[in-house]
Amino acid sequence: MLFVRSCSPQTNLPIFKLKESRVRRRYSDFEWLRGELERESKVVVPPLPGKALFRQLPFRGDDGIFDDSFIEERRQGLEHFLNKVAGHPLAQNERCLHMFLQDESVDKSYTPSKIRQA
Repeated sequence: MLFVRSCSPQTNLPIFKLKESRVRRRYSDFEWLRGELERESKVVVPPLPGKALFRQLPFRGDDGIFDDSFIEERRQGLEHFLNKVAGHPLAQNERCLHMFLQDESVDKSYTPSKIRQA
């Protein structure tokens, strides 16, 4: 399993209940979030960094998906994706984004809804 080492989102946006959180997310969780935002919001969702299919082939002569430079490049790409999405005013109202950034686990059977600012 390849995990994103951790996400430690910090924000000063009043719509988020927590100003700082720490969560662990897999690449498949990012794919889920992207799909939910495309389906539920009117936001043009940025692409995720590409899949690592070729890095999973045997006999490459490197550590493949466990290579430190690949992990760092992927982390930066996912961080860029999150910053773009979380910075969009329409995406900020989506429950899936709040759950992704602030809940310990992602409930993929959640009921989509909008977040109301207090």
